[in-house]
Order: sequence, then structure tokens, then C-alpha cells
Amino acid sequence: MATETVEKVLEQVGPVVENIAEELRAVYLNITESPEATTWTLLCAAVGAAVLLYVLVLPEDKAIPYTIPAPKVLEDAKILDKPSIKAPDGTSIQCYAPATGQYLGVVNPATPDSIDRVIELARAAQVKWAKTSFRQRRAVLRTLLQFVLDNQEDICRVACIDSGKTMVDAQLGEVLVTTEKLRWTLKHGEKALRPERRPTNILMAYKRNEVVYEPLGVIAALVSWNYPFHNLIGPMISAIFSGNGIVVKVSEQTAWSSPYFTNIVRGALAAHGHDPALVQTVVCWPETADYLTSHPGIAHITFIGSRPVCHKVAASASKALIPVVAELGGKDASIILDSVPRSDIPRIVETLLRGSFQASGQNCIGIERIIATPAIYDKLVSLLEPRVRALRMGQDADVGAMISDAPFDRLESLIADAVRRGARLLAGGKRYVHPNHPKGHYFTPTLLVDVTPDMAIANEECFAPVMVLMRAPSGSAEDVLAVANAPDFGLGSSVFGAESDPRVAKIVKGIKAGMISVNDFAATYAVQLPFGGVAGSGYGRFAGEEGLRGLCNVKAERSWRFARGVVEFGYGIGLLRKVGGILGIVKNS
Repeated sequence: MATETVEKVLEQVGPVVENIAEELRAVYLNITESPEATTWTLLCAAVGAAVLLYVLVLPEDKAIPYTIPAPKVLEDAKILDKPSIKAPDGTSIQCYAPATGQYLGVVNPATPDSIDRVIELARAAQVKWAKTSFRQRRAVLRTLLQFVLDNQEDICRVACIDSGKTMVDAQLGEVLVTTEKLRWTLKHGEKALRPERRPTNILMAYKRNEVVYEPLGVIAALVSWNYPFHNLIGPMISAIFSGNGIVVKVSEQTAWSSPYFTNIVRGALAAHGHDPALVQTVVCWPETADYLTSHPGIAHITFIGSRPVCHKVAASASKALIPVVAELGGKDASIILDSVPRSDIPRIVETLLRGSFQASGQNCIGIERIIATPAIYDKLVSLLEPRVRALRMGQDADVGAMISDAPFDRLESLIADAVRRGARLLAGGKRYVHPNHPKGHYFTPTLLVDVTPDMAIANEECFAPVMVLMRAPSGSAEDVLAVANAPDFGLGSSVFGAESDPRVAKIVKGIKAGMISVNDFAATYAVQLPFGGVAGSGYGRFAGEEGLRGLCNVKAERSWRFARGVVEFGYGIGLLRKVGGILGIVKNS
């Protein structure tokens, strides 16, 4: 009986205590970071923090275990003679393993009516979800993180079957980056979205200026197939924490795995008593996608894909004035300066191999061009040639399959054209028939050197296991940048050189890209810095604070809550009303 009584009391008092705790937390974080903070306000903040930590707030909610069965491939599933996502009936989406050609099943594509239904389901769930506290949202993400950690082998296995990558590539590109995004959001998400104080002027000094970040409603993400788990779950993480519902349009190429990955997120929501309909996925043919991207029920679109498709998405979204963030791939340059310490060259070689061949080169921020200064160029070629030649193909080897054989003709043509113009082909250069999986989609790891800026392969994204080496005209930063900035792309980049080399700073400042790593590759996304590009690589940012805030209505406010706090403290009935009044005074002073 006593236990039941305590539970009932906690059930009634808990939400009140949590709301006060959230207020105190916001007060403390805002005041301590304000340049206008006085000794008195800092003291109030310290007292509030002490109350928050030692009196009102229980430890953060622990992860709740749950189970989601992973899909399995039938042992006697047939190998398709001509693997294609077009099913024989001409309407369904056929799922198959690109590494083997093994049949996985069929999926019925979404229709406008079904898109209407999922948007409405997400909308209804979002109305309630928008009222949740940051603590409640963290609880869901913490449970989701624990599930990913406990089930990472299944997640990697499913992603590998559907995309053709190796388990190592899946561990790095699917699980590691997802767990880091979850960890970052848990630790820093609230700071990015809590209300911000903004400067005022002498005439309005009695008012408080504030910017608040409110959920938009139901947002959408159209994601690519190269990372079927991370590309699907990443936008869901940001939507959940920013208080939005979401509809993710997954690629037809990876439709088989998407229900499992979606149910992982839904399971975390359900485990905490929230409506799992908050997150939705659809898969459809391109002609139907236009209905989603122009839907008046969608408040924001994140698009990851090609430039030609983005033109269609942006045109469609403009009908309903839906804002779009677009990430369109790139022709990322990795610049190697002759000042790199000799002892560091082996590590750089390993980094270049990983950056070029991870996920069989199907990586948005993969290394598409290696630009080396003359003094180190020949050394790099001699070190890379035997390593590329030694790469083995297969999901249990070094380089996995590509998602489709559709780009093979284009790739072989680009390589042949470069060779005709003077480039040297030192390895690969053509499609590969795997002895054990002849219906799989494999392209031989390729090393093409002496490529010049006028060649097509130096300007078009390969998105394949093709390593391109270019010799800079000289060792000057200006000549290096002229080569690096030539293509109409600008997503990621990297530069390797001695820390004391003044060219490094010049290249970092002069590179035409949204991101650059110094003496590393793709490190910016690994720590959740804003992700995105310039020029032909798109616009807008996801990830980091900018990504979360981009999913919100950024509302400017002038506050009258100071006066309200005085009234509540002086005349409020009951302790909680008076405490709320004190909070209003402190928070708005």
C-alpha cells in the first residue's frame, strides 16, 4: 500500500517538478552565459543550479530495453539473372542484394493517398510531441542509442545486405557516425535550442529580447542509398529532438532495410509511451516523389542526392514555398603538401585509401581527387600503386560492391577518355565479375595518375572506387588552390602539411568548400560540425547546432514576464506559484 501511494504521488508531482527543473536549467544556462550577468544574477543562477541538481532533479532517465527483430534472407532465395529494382510486374519495387544479386522481396511503392495518410499520422503525433520537455526527448534518444550499441552487428549486417558494403564500412559509416550524432544531441542539443538572450538598447532597456526555437511541424527528408541506416536515422534524430514529426523518403535501392531501421526509432518512442507514428517512411518512384515535395503538410525538406534531381525537388517545393536544404555530393580534393613529416606519410597513405575506397567510393565526402605538390607527387604514386593493386573485392574482403551497375559505362568512358588525354592507368579501370557472385555489382579499385584539370574525370563526381591523382603546377598555395577550386563543386576537402607551413592556413582560407579537415579526412562530420557545401554541392546545413536550428521556427520575442513574475511572487497562492514567480523574476531580469 505504501509503495502504491508513493507511486501515485510521484505520478502527480513528477511533471510539476520536471517543469520547474527545466525552468531552472534554462535560467542557469542563460544567465551564466550572458555578458550582462551581475554578481547577484550569477548568485541566483548558482542557487538555482544547486536546487536543480540536489533537490528537484532525479537522475536522467535510464535507457529502456526493447527488441526489434531484424529481417532475414531466405537461404534458398534465388539469384536474379538481371538484378534490377524494377519488378517483373512493372509497378513494384524489387529488392535484391547488390553484392550477390540475391532476391530479397518486393515493396509496393507509395501513392499520393498513402503519402497523405503518413503525413497526417505524423502530424497528429507531433502535436503531442511538441509539448515534450528536452529531458523527455533525451530519454528517447538515450534508449535509441543503447539499442544501436546492443544491436550494432545486426544493423551492420542488414545495411551490408541492402547496400553491398563491407562490415567494416558499415561499422564506420553507419554505426559510428550514428552513435556520435546521438551522443552529441544528448549532450549539446538543448544548448542549441534553448531560448537565447539578444542585446537591447537604452530605449527598450526595461524589456528582454529573446529568440526562441519552436518546432516547425512535420518535416521531410529525401535521402540517398549509400548509407541506408545512418542517412535514414540521422534526420529522425534531429526531428525528434527539435520537436518535429518526420517523413523520410528512402531510396528505392534500399527499400528492403528501411522498415527495420524505422522500427528501431519507433521502438524507442514506444518504450517511453510516445506515439511511434511520429516518424514515417515512404518509398516511391520518382514521379510520385513530387507529390511529397510539394505537399502543404510538409514544413521543411532535407535533400541528399544528385544535382539534376535537386532541381526537380526545389522546383516542386517552391509550389508550397517549402524551404530546402540540399546536399548534392562533390569532387572533394585532398591536398598533400611536401612539408608533411616523412614519418607521417604512411598514415596519410592509409587515410587516402580509406577516403577513396570506403563504401566502394560511394561516399558524399569521399576523396575524389588527390592533389599533391611536385616534390612529393612521385613518392605518393609509388606508395599508392601497390596498395591499390592489392585491394581485394567482396563483402568479406577490402572493397564491397556498388549499389548498381548503371554507372559502369560512364565510369569506363571517363577513365578511357583520361588515358587518351595523357593520364596513366596503374590499376583497375573496369567492371569486375566476381568469381563467387557473378551477378553482383563490382568495379575494380582504380588508380589513375597524371590527371589534369581539363579532363572530364577531374570535374565530374565518380562516386565509385576510383582514386585520381593530380600534380599541382608548383608548390605554391595559389597554384594548388587553382586546381582544387576548378570543378563546380564545393562540399568537403582536406589538406595535409606541417603545422608550421604557412600554406596550410592559406589553403584552409582559400578552398571553395563547406568543410575542410586539416591533417585528417572527414573529421568535421565525426564531431557534428555543420554539414553542407557551396556552389554545385548544394546549400544549407544539417548536423550540429545549425542543423537543429534549421528545423525550427526562429521566433523573436520581447518579454513581459518580469512583471508577471513580480505578481506571481507577491500574490500567487501556494508555494509552487511563488517559486514560479521567483523564476520569472530571475530569468527575465
